[in-house]
Amino acid sequence: MQKQTDVVAYFGEDPTRVYQLTQWLPVLEVLDREHPVRVVVRNAEVARLLHDRTTIPVLLAAGFDELAKTYETLDASVVLYCNNSRTNVDSLLNHRMLHVHINHGESDKQSMVSNNAKAYDRVFVAGEAAVQRHLTHLMEFDGSTLVRIGRPQLDLIGPSPLPPTPRSTVLYAPTWEGDADYNDYTSVDVLGPAIVEAVLALPAVRLVYKPHPKVTTSLTPAIATNHAAILQRIVEAAAADPEAGHISVTEGDILPVMTGCDAMITDVSSVGLDWLYLKTDKPILITDRAIDRVALLRDVPVSRCADIIDVTTIEALTRVLAARLADDEHRAAREETRRHYFDDTQAGESTTRFTGAIADLVALRRRLVPPS
Repeated sequence: MQKQTDVVAYFGEDPTRVYQLTQWLPVLEVLDREHPVRVVVRNAEVARLLHDRTTIPVLLAAGFDELAKTYETLDASVVLYCNNSRTNVDSLLNHRMLHVHINHGESDKQSMVSNNAKAYDRVFVAGEAAVQRHLTHLMEFDGSTLVRIGRPQLDLIGPSPLPPTPRSTVLYAPTWEGDADYNDYTSVDVLGPAIVEAVLALPAVRLVYKPHPKVTTSLTPAIATNHAAILQRIVEAAAADPEAGHISVTEGDILPVMTGCDAMITDVSSVGLDWLYLKTDKPILITDRAIDRVALLRDVPVSRCADIIDVTTIEALTRVLAARLADDEHRAAREETRRHYFDDTQAGESTTRFTGAIADLVALRRRLVPPS
């Protein structure tokens, strides 16, 4: 006999954004042990992709009527949203479930905070930085729906796909250009090839290039051109020095890649904060495409414990990287900054917070909507 569904993970986007959900699947599988989960999607290709990636049942409800009937059949207590897809409104119309926004990362991008937060019964956030972000940027929002859970996705990471090496490994992990200019933080078009050359100029260092999934499919000419140039340059460098192990990783989760690296160069994105959580003891360098140091330091706290790269400082990157690998002067500041973003959560604790918060909501819904 099929168990009563307690939780729905809703995903209304296409395959190009499925990474937003897949990073949650291991956590949802843990939750499923105590509170049965179903994934509900609106796109047939997404459904096919997910069937191979999780043990949780995946249900396709392409049309609104199908979605409504699926929800009526499942009669779940809680529905989770890992993004602010425009299709979320279809799901939010259901008044018999508690609606929880869990997002797909923690970052200082402007898109992390919007009035969409007011649509959900609860908004799960990583820690103090996210709380302050919401309270500062939203009007008529008292923060009472915010629930601090840390970053559960970082508790369950597979083995590194990188072969071991005696060399120091520098990870270049740029984000994509976003959906609008205000949310464009990528370095690929303005700094990407120069960053790669600066890393390759270091002796006894391995370069790993792991771009955001949407960089690899970008139709923006400058992004596509520089991404292709970076891939080609790494192929050439690997051929010239096979022992170095220079490599591009364009598929799969970035988190296992991080575990095999000693320093990271990235943009303003969730990747930088994932590094801060997982690799607090290792250097991070942040790019600034806007060349606005004052705004970056004000709006992106992680930049205060990192070296900053822009078009005016890129020529010094090789020297700066060498210095950080030898003498990591920002380490103490990173430890304090980690607490600002993630409180004091340690490995495993975020998942416990998450599952506990969901259990509380399941119990609450059962009190509010008794079984018929």
